Amino acid sequence: MAEIIKRNKALAVNPLKVSQPVGASLAFLGIHRALPMMHGSQGCTAFAKVFFVRHFREPIPLQTTAMDQSATVMGADDNVVLGLKTIAEKNKPALIGLPTTGLSETQGTDIRRLVKEFREQNPEYDAIPVVPVNTPDFTGCLESGFALAVKAMIEFVVPEDTTRVGRRKKQVNILAGAHLTPGDLEHIKELVEAFGLRPLVLPDIGDALDGHLTESAFSPLTVGGTPVGDIAIMGESAATLVLGRSLYDSADLLKTRTSVPDFRFDSLMGLENVDAFVAALAEISGQPVPERIERQRDQLQDAMVDTHFMLGFAKVAIAGDPDLLYGMARLVADMGCEVSAAVAPSKSSVLVDVPAAEVKLGDLEDLEKTIRQNGADLIICNSHAADTAHRLGLPLYRAGFPQYDLIGGYQKLWVGYRGTRQTLFDLANLVVANGHHEVPVYRSIYAEQGEEAHETSQAGSFH
Repeated sequence: MAEIIKRNKALAVNPLKVSQPVGASLAFLGIHRALPMMHGSQGCTAFAKVFFVRHFREPIPLQTTAMDQSATVMGADDNVVLGLKTIAEKNKPALIGLPTTGLSETQGTDIRRLVKEFREQNPEYDAIPVVPVNTPDFTGCLESGFALAVKAMIEFVVPEDTTRVGRRKKQVNILAGAHLTPGDLEHIKELVEAFGLRPLVLPDIGDALDGHLTESAFSPLTVGGTPVGDIAIMGESAATLVLGRSLYDSADLLKTRTSVPDFRFDSLMGLENVDAFVAALAEISGQPVPERIERQRDQLQDAMVDTHFMLGFAKVAIAGDPDLLYGMARLVADMGCEVSAAVAPSKSSVLVDVPAAEVKLGDLEDLEKTIRQNGADLIICNSHAADTAHRLGLPLYRAGFPQYDLIGGYQKLWVGYRGTRQTLFDLANLVVANGHHEVPVYRSIYAEQGEEAHETSQAGSFH
């Protein structure tokens, strides 16, 4: 059990976290024909939009209530009601997401009351779900904001009905955490479909933000993602797969409203975790594991043998949101690495299970100080850690959000047997390239000397 070290300074020197409103907006971007509208200043929304565009390299639909100095002091209720009416009238979205920001939260805005006022004044737009969510950016991080938005969508879109569970026997809900990339979600859906099941992902950024050309040059609404109609029938599914501990509260709410049974996974990286996921799919479908998935498992096992020579006893420093931090730390620890530094921007129950002596709640300055104290062979973090890695002379393995200096980073596959395999290759290559180890030659020795050489190498004769 890791010891959680709380912050002991008044400010972030080199920020690690991405704010809750950004996380909530990301969740809404995974809904088909949706439009997030941040309740805050224009700068709040512009800042988030820059992050999204640089990371996904796509146009991002995002609106703002544009609070100014007068609205901040005198009240911005009219901004919200008028903004919702304008969007509903002009764009006709399937769903409007309404996350708050630090400015509106400090003002004390009752966002739910404002949605009620909008409904009373504009009954003609009752068919458009409006999902308010309180996401002050002075607390939490991207992951927690994302989770709050998912929970709010379940509350406002999924009807309370426990009598319809299992009507769609092949339909499986997937609550997808903020740590999962579009590439991850595409692969997860492929795994589910391999068992003859229909995945219903909430939210599905794998369909909305996967980087595909569309017929129109620009759309004011999201293109792709989970249809709102599908969210409404989540209560008819056979089961729910919950991916990431940050969504456990959302899973509790969905289970209470629908009685759909669920299977929960803190991570889908590593042999044991993926085995549990595949076993759950086999149980839900009643089908045996397809041969191609068995093959992928064999390939991962072979990759674990190939890379443990380089990764065993390597020191790895990791910084990121809690679910991402846990998944990465668990994977490298299973390969024999030491997690010499672990930093998260906010608290979460999953942090106590990180395989490290301690997890610091802090920023990249805390990461750098811990590395200088404990040492490291490589760093796993988002692009904000590039300067830290340069100062320390260590390789940086980019993971998480944002990745603005790596083309295609948003699409990288991390999960499943395939994603874990490639991650191990990437990590091993970084360690080798940084001069900590040499690639062992035991494969060629096997070919020359046969099985006897293999047995000898397993005993440790070849390094």
